[in-house]
Amino acid sequence: MMQLGEAFVGSGPESAHINTVLGHREGPVGTAWATALATPREGHAAFVVVAQPNMPVKPFTVFVNKATITTESHGRLHYGAAQLGVASGILEAVSRGIIDVDLVENGVLIVAVWVDPAAENEDLVFENNQAAVQQALENGAKGDPSISDLLAIRDQPFNSYFIPNK
Repeated sequence: MMQLGEAFVGSGPESAHINTVLGHREGPVGTAWATALATPREGHAAFVVVAQPNMPVKPFTVFVNKATITTESHGRLHYGAAQLGVASGILEAVSRGIIDVDLVENGVLIVAVWVDPAAENEDLVFENNQAAVQQALENGAKGDPSISDLLAIRDQPFNSYFIPNK
C-alpha cells in the first residue's frame, strides 16, 4: 500500500509545494525512506521531522528538500519554519484521522518540500507548509485528483511558471 499526495499552497516566494509518499516500513516506501535519509548530497540533506527536539513525528517522516540550500538563511527556513510547518501539518492530519492508525505506528512518510530561495517571511513559510502537507496527505488518502477531474482540465494546462499561448 502506497499513498501519493501533492499540494501547492500560497503565492509568491513563501508558497509551499509538497509531495508526499506514505506507506509501510516493510515495503518499497520504507526502502525509499531509508535511502533518502542515508544518501545526502551537496545542498540536499534529508532529515527526520521533529515536532520538538527529541520528539519525531509519527509516522516517522523524512524531509527531503527540493531546492538546493545555498545560503544560511535558506537553510534556516528549511530546518526551522518549513520543518515545523510540516511537523504541525502531519500531527493535525493524524489527529483528524487522515492517516490510517496502522500507518501512524507502522508506516513511514517521505515529504518533498520546496522552499523558494527568495522566501523571507518565516511565518508564511510555516503556515503554507502546514496547510500544504495536510492537503497533500488528504489528497493521497482520497486518491485525488480523480481521473475525471484531470480529464476535465486537459485542455487548460496552467502553472505559475509557464502559461502556454493558445
